[in-house]
Amino acid sequence: MATLKDWLEGARVRTLPAAVAPVLIGTGAAYQVGSGSIPRALLAGGVALAFQIGVNFANDYSDGIRGTDDVRTGPPRLTGGGMVSPGIVKVAAFASFGLGCLLGLVLIALSGAWWLLAAGVAAVIAAWFYTGGDKPYGYMGLGEVFVFIFFGLMATLGTTWTQAGQLPASSWLGAVGVGFIACALLMINNIRDIPTDSLVGKHTLAVRMGDRAARLAFVTMLIIPMLLACIMAIEAPWALLSLLLLPVIALQAKRVLGGANGRDLILVLRDTGLIELGYGITLLIGLAI
Repeated sequence: MATLKDWLEGARVRTLPAAVAPVLIGTGAAYQVGSGSIPRALLAGGVALAFQIGVNFANDYSDGIRGTDDVRTGPPRLTGGGMVSPGIVKVAAFASFGLGCLLGLVLIALSGAWWLLAAGVAAVIAAWFYTGGDKPYGYMGLGEVFVFIFFGLMATLGTTWTQAGQLPASSWLGAVGVGFIACALLMINNIRDIPTDSLVGKHTLAVRMGDRAARLAFVTMLIIPMLLACIMAIEAPWALLSLLLLPVIALQAKRVLGGANGRDLILVLRDTGLIELGYGITLLIGLAI
């Protein structure tokens, strides 16, 4: 029987900063134009967290029934590890999506941005078919593309729009920046799993690029957001607070380019999540000031 710790592992708490950071940045951009709203930011955060957890349970279910998680380097999954029946994990995934949709409806009603309903439906479909269905796009090397769109652009811009009704340049730049860090989070997870993913036909972008190129791509995905913060500083000088993350980024680059493998990359995964959260916090402060 699965314990609470097992369920938390299934929810993949290390990835949750990918949900919160875009909301922080989008809210900072809204405050920059004088229209920030804490209640709406909290609702957006709830939507993002619920969807992220739903994605993680959906991946656990789909990878588990395919046998992809039978051999893995990281912690055992709920389905693949035989701790919970696949049906229960599937219910957990859709319960999370349902909660996200409910919170999203409240946010949309408050903001009047009813067109975001279509974005919400697209997000649920993309979440499920990342590893679900007959031809999951996550197995084709397209995972980073959809992560960039939904956990970068959509999450950040949607947050700003529901609070401010407009999209300043800082929201776009922040969306691109946090989208790249979200991609880095997925990339380092997939670099760790290159040996096992290759064996089961899961052709992630890391598998397609090869180990060395994927590691270089990971580092690049962390550097670009820092450059974008410098551009944001033209109008919002305090956006340079994000450069405080450079020492942590340098440490991850040293680990990854130095050849860290297997469980050593779990630390990089955790710290990359913290970098994304730090990026969100520093830009929230920098843009709001």
